[in-house]
Amino acid sequence: MIEEHLEDEEAELEDLEIAPLPQIDFEVGDSVVYPHHGAGKVLKKEMKEVLGEKREYLTIKILHNDMTVMVPTANAALAGLRRVIDEETLQKVLACLQDQCSDMPKNWNRRFKHNRDKIKTGDIYELAEVVRNLAIREHQKGLSTGEKQMYTRAKKVLASEMMYALDMDEDRVDSYLTNVILDGSGNAAPVTVAAE
Repeated sequence: MIEEHLEDEEAELEDLEIAPLPQIDFEVGDSVVYPHHGAGKVLKKEMKEVLGEKREYLTIKILHNDMTVMVPTANAALAGLRRVIDEETLQKVLACLQDQCSDMPKNWNRRFKHNRDKIKTGDIYELAEVVRNLAIREHQKGLSTGEKQMYTRAKKVLASEMMYALDMDEDRVDSYLTNVILDGSGNAAPVTVAAE
């Protein structure tokens, strides 16, 4: 079980005097996305005492890797926790996946950092762009070992959310994503969304 403590981020926000992020109410059974880990379900919402402080926590089961994460409810937005994308956002993500590869640094080290920074934002469009660019690069030129690992992990996080959005199992979503990306670059047959 991983427990997320976000005191440092709270202190940084106070120092920067940034307006607080909106409070999102999550309920047991909600399908949510936790950046860097993927999509899952809220299993519990309960009060817990941690380090002498009593707070309400969400217990989230990340489905693609059987991880359980606890997030303080008050810090859910700060941690990037959000609901699974809706149909309109899904269509925009699919369009992003079908775009041409965007410019990336030529040096693999700079490219790795560039992509890592995009993934860290937790933004699904940035994640989709990284997955698309790395998939196209792998298909055309191959990837370094580090980039292959990044691609596999990023694709898994994106696929975990797409499983909910498309109502498909993990294997089907994985091949679906690959086909959508390569179709966008002219390297595969057209793909249609056909949820089970």
